[in-house]
Amino acid sequence: MNFKRKLLLAALPFAFCLSGLAQADMTLKIAEIHPAGYPTVVSQENMGKAIEKATNGELKFRMFSGGVLGSEKEVVEQVQIGAVQMTRVSLGTLGPVVPDVNVFNMPFVFRDHDHMRKVIDGEIGQEILDKITNSEFNMVGLAWMDGGVRNLYTKKPVRSLEDLKGMKIRVIGNPMFIETFNALGANGIAMDTGEIFSALQTGVIDGAENNPPTMLEHNHFRNAKYYTLTGHLILPEPIVISKATWNKLTPEQQEIVKKYAKEAQFEERRLWDEKSAASEAKLKEAGVEFIEVDKKPFFDATAPIREKYGAPYAELIKRIEAVE
Repeated sequence: MNFKRKLLLAALPFAFCLSGLAQADMTLKIAEIHPAGYPTVVSQENMGKAIEKATNGELKFRMFSGGVLGSEKEVVEQVQIGAVQMTRVSLGTLGPVVPDVNVFNMPFVFRDHDHMRKVIDGEIGQEILDKITNSEFNMVGLAWMDGGVRNLYTKKPVRSLEDLKGMKIRVIGNPMFIETFNALGANGIAMDTGEIFSALQTGVIDGAENNPPTMLEHNHFRNAKYYTLTGHLILPEPIVISKATWNKLTPEQQEIVKKYAKEAQFEERRLWDEKSAASEAKLKEAGVEFIEVDKKPFFDATAPIREKYGAPYAELIKRIEAVE
């Protein structure tokens, strides 16, 4: 048992003692790497306001957007010890912490964007949230945000799998993502979001992979003018709350938090679709070329990744495929 875990366990009896006291003035700190105005930020701010109103101010909230409380990995660590109460986190970041979520991280596990949404809205989506909650990592899974379709953006055009060979591509720090791009013939390089702009500028990397709003909002398009529609990942992103915080809430407060987190799931989706379409238009106006490719060679090249990482989830993958 590591020192951090010992500290957490030692603190639990105190947390349970507190749970019986009045909950006035508890502030839920919500951390986001994305900037103000981003769909996930706006929907969580509205969630916080709704929770505050429904609890008559017993639960207040503060949004910390733009990565001011650290990288996603750093924020997850803060949520685990209760220093930050809530966050929306990429499954890529969560995968090494809660391995069960990796079924959604595999390349081409979803047919398309609509398929992903149907999966997370149904029983499979709830099962994965429950896996987060029931893990030993001190987080409760509340709802899903839509992280859109991840494609490839580069300094030189990628029109085929061959063009990708030898390119240094930034990925989230998850071994599966590194191996995915290695399988495609590139060199997957783990890096925090905040480092991508300068790494593109200085040539440390040749490209990255993400959705259009992220490429636009983080100004990556200034150094990467080619956007190749590989659609290799379609990632849902959970909203999680610190288990230490969750255990301090009354059952009524827990229900309120769950309710408005689920409402945020659907509000964010509407905002996402609007933002994504607007971002694509702005990127094209800025001179970014959108490149259609034959996805089959990309799909075939990543088969070893699905075989290696998919083995523990064989039945679950069949159920995902069966969702119409």
